[in-house]
Amino acid sequence: MDEAFGWKASFWVFLGFGLAVFWLVWADVGETNTAKSTSFRAQIADYPELLMSPRFWGYCLAAAFASGAFFAYLGGAPFVGSVVYGLAPSKLGVFFGAPALGYMVGNFLSGRYSVTYGVNRMVLWGAIASTVGVSASLMLALAGLGSVYTFFGFMIFIGLGNGMILPNATAGMLSVRPHLAGTASGLGGVIMMGGGAALSALAGALLRPGSGAFPLLWIMLIVSVLAIAAIGLVIRRERSLGIA
Repeated sequence: MDEAFGWKASFWVFLGFGLAVFWLVWADVGETNTAKSTSFRAQIADYPELLMSPRFWGYCLAAAFASGAFFAYLGGAPFVGSVVYGLAPSKLGVFFGAPALGYMVGNFLSGRYSVTYGVNRMVLWGAIASTVGVSASLMLALAGLGSVYTFFGFMIFIGLGNGMILPNATAGMLSVRPHLAGTASGLGGVIMMGGGAALSALAGALLRPGSGAFPLLWIMLIVSVLAIAAIGLVIRRERSLGIA
């Protein structure tokens, strides 16, 4: 779209799909919430109970750091691909989709093994996978062996980690206080998306001509390690409570 019609063309496509989805929802999707919902004020009143839970914070932060690594990629990878490696928009689009391959595998593994091994292990393994992938890409870059293939190829592990972390961490944060599952979903989503947006902006701010991919890789490595720490705190807390 960019090469054929210019950079604005993508936004026109988004507008078209958005209008189509809006029409579909308006015309075909009925209200599923037949019970009276809790007021917004009542939901806010429930926040302290959730925010006082170390396990809730652990799951939220694990999800926020995992999605933050991906959001940082979204904010920085176009610069790396186009400026650092000189990719044309069409080729950048192909390489850019690498994490999606890992995400599909991660989602499959979550659906297949989460019940068997538990959400905590799946989150931990996903965070380790992300850390390993980014570490390998960074080490190759530091050794002067980095390339467009190593940079985008190892981003598959970021997608794999997200596919394992996000569904399981979300299930975990909802299970901390089952009677506040709706409130936990909203509050956890704000923390996750807000943290991801901040990291995306940070990646865009740090990448400059001549910096290479290093600022982005360091950000992704740090938040991946922090995701391991966050779920580690959950595991430790559950052991102290005799849950696991």
